[in-house]
Amino acid sequence: MGQESLQARRELSLHKVRQTSSATHCNGLYCRMDDSNQQLWHHLPLPEVLAQLDTDGNGLSAGEAQERLTRVGSNDLPVPPPPAFWRLMMRQFKSPLIYVLLAAALLSLAVGHLADASFIAAVLLINALIGSIQEFHAHHSAMALRNLMVTRAQVLRNGEFQELDASQLVPGDLIKLTSGDRVPADLRLIDTQGLEIDESFLTGESLPVQKDGQLLLQAEVAVPEMTNLAFAGSLITSGRGQGIVTATGLATEMGRLSLTLESTDTATPPLLQRIERFSKKLTLILLVFMAVLALVEFARHTPPLTVFMTVVALAVSAIPEALPVALTMVLSVSMRRMVKRHVVVRKLVAVESLGSCTVIAADKTGTLTQNRLTASDAVFFDGDSFQVTGNNQPPDGQCQPEHGELTREQAARLRRLARVAALCNEAELRQLADCSWHSSGDMVDQALLAFAHKCGVQRNTLKTKYPLLSQLQYEPARGFAATLHRDDDSALICVKGALEVLLPMCDRMAVGDGEQPLDPDLAQATMQNLAAKGVRVLALAEGARPAAHNAALEELQGLCLLGLIAMMDPLRPEAINAVNTCQEAGIKVCMLTGDHPETALSIARKLHLAGPADVAVTGGDLTRAAASGKAEVDRLTARTRVYARVAPEQKMTIVQSLMRQGEIVAVTGDGINDAPALNAAHVGIAMGKRGTDVAKEAADLILTDDNFASVVDGIEQGRIAYQNIRKVVFFLVSTGVAEIFLFTLTTTFGLPLPLSAVQLLWLNLVTGSIQTVGLALEPGEENAMHTPPRPPRESLFNRLMIQRVITSGVVMGTVGFLAFSWLLAQGWEESDARNSLLLLMVLFENIQVFNSRSENRSVFRQSLLSNPVLLMGTAVALGLHIVAMYLPVMQTTLGVYPVGVHQWTALLPLALSVLVAMEIILPFTRK
Repeated sequence: MGQESLQARRELSLHKVRQTSSATHCNGLYCRMDDSNQQLWHHLPLPEVLAQLDTDGNGLSAGEAQERLTRVGSNDLPVPPPPAFWRLMMRQFKSPLIYVLLAAALLSLAVGHLADASFIAAVLLINALIGSIQEFHAHHSAMALRNLMVTRAQVLRNGEFQELDASQLVPGDLIKLTSGDRVPADLRLIDTQGLEIDESFLTGESLPVQKDGQLLLQAEVAVPEMTNLAFAGSLITSGRGQGIVTATGLATEMGRLSLTLESTDTATPPLLQRIERFSKKLTLILLVFMAVLALVEFARHTPPLTVFMTVVALAVSAIPEALPVALTMVLSVSMRRMVKRHVVVRKLVAVESLGSCTVIAADKTGTLTQNRLTASDAVFFDGDSFQVTGNNQPPDGQCQPEHGELTREQAARLRRLARVAALCNEAELRQLADCSWHSSGDMVDQALLAFAHKCGVQRNTLKTKYPLLSQLQYEPARGFAATLHRDDDSALICVKGALEVLLPMCDRMAVGDGEQPLDPDLAQATMQNLAAKGVRVLALAEGARPAAHNAALEELQGLCLLGLIAMMDPLRPEAINAVNTCQEAGIKVCMLTGDHPETALSIARKLHLAGPADVAVTGGDLTRAAASGKAEVDRLTARTRVYARVAPEQKMTIVQSLMRQGEIVAVTGDGINDAPALNAAHVGIAMGKRGTDVAKEAADLILTDDNFASVVDGIEQGRIAYQNIRKVVFFLVSTGVAEIFLFTLTTTFGLPLPLSAVQLLWLNLVTGSIQTVGLALEPGEENAMHTPPRPPRESLFNRLMIQRVITSGVVMGTVGFLAFSWLLAQGWEESDARNSLLLLMVLFENIQVFNSRSENRSVFRQSLLSNPVLLMGTAVALGLHIVAMYLPVMQTTLGVYPVGVHQWTALLPLALSVLVAMEIILPFTRK
């Protein structure tokens, strides 16, 4: 199905939506979906919005949501279906070389050479069939990839927030929005806290729009001015909010926009562009050769039709016109292998790019660690230290001093600290009916709630005693979070964040017998001793204000610094081995984290990324270096592998610096602020579980398990892909060079044309299609991760490739020429000599495919059973030629016939000469 059928499908989907809208118009549901009865959601007061959507703002039940989903359909847009197979077939004929072959077939038909014309037509049909099948599978692979990349949304169902696929949303659902998310449907905002949304895809405005759910706008307002609405597909750049779904699928503004869009061609990846440029240069050289060959044959009075047919066939055989398709096949195979290794490939060429990377800039949290923060220690500045046992399940564990029993005074200090931890918190922790515990929200907040519960402090009780008045959510640029609570006739301020951020806000600190003036040096020393254990350290502070100062959260001063809470995020068990594998492969791994330098270094040493004398480069170091110029930044990044207290936007600085030094950089990220670095790096890798939609769209690859070991697996597959690309290129180009050299020698020495046009076409079909599939499926060599990355500026056609191509091409061409000339000298007829030569060339190229399996390993050290597809393909290729020699119709068309045992025994040793030659030069090329 093509564009017409896609448009018809969209219209049908929109018609279904409108039918649903019309059917439910009586109760007000989904009126937004019908252009003729469009509700002005931005103009309606919130109670009327809720009434129109038949919801009370407390979310829908699962049953009601399912009933609405059945009526209105899923929240997605019609996906362009794969092109019809016949369209793919027709696309294979759009090539100048194919046009030449068609002309040759028509000319043969015109002069009565029916056999030649039929064979050329059969060749074209089979080539088109092979290309169509490959493209058909590529389209279905793309569809499977799309299904892996599902947008998730926080939805209030049955009174609880749940993470659901965005496709399951229905009008009336209550959605929670956070910074970095993509809006999953059209929403009427009901609560906004610093919410800013990028709507550039819809309005063309590059600046984010500040949203306010409390506004009531005029009826006649343009879309860019609807500041109390959020539109599907837009990106939340900062803040938080909640909204009621008003439209889904095609009824959204994005859905309406999609109906007007026309499909556009995808840009060719850089790797394929380079290959195509090479093919064009090779084509030009060959055309010159063909012209010379034609002139020589005309001068020798060779029939014009024979000259034309031979030149065309030789051009088609020698030019690797199937190379781009073969490369796409190699990358597609690697893409499917990488999906099995938890790596989703969004851009096909990124497969090869990942295999070429020399540096990986990896996030610590969740990638190198398990992203399961658990409070491990609570430390006060007068020396009191408490161990927190267990995990994030409150009944499991307790908070006890390192020595002795817990005193009443110590318990009171812990409860004061735990009060701040529980109040300045956005996570949820509740006990379920089966007595198990369920937590949701930010990992730090979950750990803090569990810590508070172990200290005997429960958030639900605190929320009743200290009602929330206002709050500042945590943002990376801010470095802290704060809440303001009513405390009888006064206000209680609770703050959490990095110690260096909180110190300027405090003028005193808590001690065992009360409070004392702040000692910044003592606080820093306490924090450094704690961070040296490799834990994440969070400082907590509180303060009291008169009720008249309830809004004073922007300028926090005069607080009391209470203490520190250490949280551990254990390393992933496989992370150490994965880092070691990278180092063995010559890949430099850099760790980036927002943690304290001592914490970062402690973890880096466990990962063998840093030694005892190494130091971490901090975000402050980068800022100061940037002020001195790029050279100073490059000096910093060249000597370190550990970056601590790094702001997300500084990742871009690190990536650009490494790229200036000639590195091929792969970078991991999960936040909206990581998007520029993901986009700028050679390979951007987003986290599939915790990554924001913005990060995923900016990335080339997505890790479905957020695991660094998966990156290493992807690198291995990328290197295997590059190896297989070189194998395919070597095979196609070397066999083409052999044919060119053969014809050059016969023309130079005045011999007849060694092969006819149809024989060349047959040779090209047998050797140029079947074996390349087998080479694309090569499992990879053992040394894939035991050699350094290839030089960034190295060409695909480097000296090694040229040496091997020339050697094998000259050997096959020369031996073929000598055999052909000897047969003619012995009095053989030209047809008989060509029959033997064609068999020899088939044998040559079936042996050459095994020479193509490795550039530095002997054929005799490679198991034939490791790639059964290649073995089977080679057998099929040879079998087809043998069958052709016995079929009368093929005998007539190709001019072939069976040969005796003595010819087989003579030709096989000659064919093995190319194997011997490649084995002889192997020690030299290996060096």
